[in-house]
Amino acid sequence: MLPACRSTFAKSVLTGAFLAQYLMNPVLAATPSAEEMWQVIQQQQQVIDDLKARLEQTDGKLARTNQKVEETTDALELTADAVEEVTLRSDQGFGDRTSLGGYGSLHYNNLSDDNQDIGGDDAVDQTDLHRFVLFFGHEFSDSIRFFSELEVEHALVGEGEAGQVEVEQAWIELDINDRHRLRAGMDTVPMGIINPTHEPNTFYGVERNRVEAEIIPTTWRVAGIGLNGELAPGWNYDAVLHSGMVVPTVGSSALRPRSGRLNVAKADNQDVAFTGRIRYTGMPGLEVGLSGQYQADVTGTKDAIDISATLLEAHIDWQHSSGIGLRALYARWDFGNDPLLDPSSLNASTLDGFYVEPAYRFTLPVKRLGELGVFARYSTWDERNQISAAHRFENFSRITLGFNWWPHSRVAFKFDAQFEQADGPVDRVLDGINLGIGYQF
Repeated sequence: MLPACRSTFAKSVLTGAFLAQYLMNPVLAATPSAEEMWQVIQQQQQVIDDLKARLEQTDGKLARTNQKVEETTDALELTADAVEEVTLRSDQGFGDRTSLGGYGSLHYNNLSDDNQDIGGDDAVDQTDLHRFVLFFGHEFSDSIRFFSELEVEHALVGEGEAGQVEVEQAWIELDINDRHRLRAGMDTVPMGIINPTHEPNTFYGVERNRVEAEIIPTTWRVAGIGLNGELAPGWNYDAVLHSGMVVPTVGSSALRPRSGRLNVAKADNQDVAFTGRIRYTGMPGLEVGLSGQYQADVTGTKDAIDISATLLEAHIDWQHSSGIGLRALYARWDFGNDPLLDPSSLNASTLDGFYVEPAYRFTLPVKRLGELGVFARYSTWDERNQISAAHRFENFSRITLGFNWWPHSRVAFKFDAQFEQADGPVDRVLDGINLGIGYQF
């Protein structure tokens, strides 16, 4: 109600009230004189003026109150915005965008050398904290992330000690869209089963199998840039341009792929290599992969020897819901020729290997004890014979039997027994048992 309307309304109310009182009073019911009427009107006017003044004061207080309410509302809105901003900053803080993890393995090997007559007794009886690895990851944004692995091998590092400290991965990945990503930095080569995924709780056996360790060779990391993503539902790809190997051309490790890894440590004289991989993972528990790599000069660019190299690999990794599992892998190197070095003279024109590993994993009767998995593996691969008189490659084969016990999916206690043979004269053939503990977090 506007102030003017309120004043008129007040006058009408007071006048009506006064007249009603006057008419009801028998003394006042007589007709008043002009002078009496004038006094009554003056009294009414005084009352009306007082009421008007009070109404104006009330209107002023109300206006001031409304202003304060508006100011308070604005302040509350600003406070809410500030709280929301602080909350968002907290949600996107360093701790929330940074991750820490790792894995490790402790081994005990008790192996006898069945070829003691050649090169002496190379039996193994040792305990070794083989690996202690920490993961560090960070998300710069929803589309840009970093991942790294820092590894200590064999526990003690220093002059005369067996251990060493290594950076195994350190890369940046950017999302191009929902299906494709760009990755650059130091990364593992996308080949095989264990090279990309080598945490000890993810595979059977105490040691990594010799086919992937010697032929691929695991763990193999390079500096490179590439693309990865999804071609169609269930079909994944990797395409990487990266630093290559520098495989020795003389000595006991000549043309051995594993000895050609430089691990991005002031790696000189490398030729560029290309690796591509395609995988099918469209069924639960199944991965089928095919990968290939080419390097024009696997011996490096410094020497006068140019030997091209091609590596092909195929694998299947299947774990059925019933607990039955199967892993199988084949890998093969093909080396070119050079007038200064003929790989066939070392029996190394082609180096290959494969393994087949059936397994069965089940929950123990006491559920809190976790799961048990039993496995058998047959492996065959080409490896240097390590005989000083003839540094050639020979074919090895091994049967491995054992089990993994997982009290937790990321903790594994391992046992296996190995039985090894070689087709030709070699420095050592190792039979015996292996015990291990592995974890990932």
